[in-house]
Amino acid sequence: MKFIKLLLIFEVFSLLILTNCSKDKKVESETSAVTTTKEGKIYLLNAATSKIEWKGYKIVKSENTSHFGFISMKSGEITVKGGKLESGKFVADMSTLTSEDLKNDSENLNKLNSYLKNADFFDVAKYPTTTYEITKVSDAPTGSDYNTVLEGNFTIKGITKPVQFNANINVDGDNVKIATQPKDISREEFGIVFQMPAANGIIKDEMTLQIVVNAIAKK
Repeated sequence: MKFIKLLLIFEVFSLLILTNCSKDKKVESETSAVTTTKEGKIYLLNAATSKIEWKGYKIVKSENTSHFGFISMKSGEITVKGGKLESGKFVADMSTLTSEDLKNDSENLNKLNSYLKNADFFDVAKYPTTTYEITKVSDAPTGSDYNTVLEGNFTIKGITKPVQFNANINVDGDNVKIATQPKDISREEFGIVFQMPAANGIIKDEMTLQIVVNAIAKK
């Protein structure tokens, strides 16, 4: 029991040191060069059925110490050339960020949503949108559970970083569906370094994001 207590104290102390160091480190944007073109058939994102699914963790990364939810898409456009995805850009509305696991607990849902949207975390008032712009599209390796590899620039809280996703893409006439593999992202790389008091549970640096897009051919 003493060992466990000492271990927890060490973890908390280490995380606090890392958090303070992160606050002093300036976070800068990095981008991948865009190699896609906008040649081809244009599809418009269906905002009602497109979203970014998210999951965050406390203490350790597990299903029992997580919150999960979604952010609705606001707009987006993709192009398809020769039956394959050529390019795309998706814009998410951060004001729609919400937790699904607390949907039946309005008090804690409102607390968590307000916390995630405030200036200490995503600062939605200052940064109302999050975007992902595809910079390169490649076929996935043989044997993969996904048919495509997407490379792109993810902009969160005004910071842009290159992020690669495995994805399944289905082009069916006037409809295109994109579902990426869930991907662990470092929130600190996007300038989100705030840490809760230890009594409320240490927040892991990783947040898991998955992009789900449904698009319809532009008329």
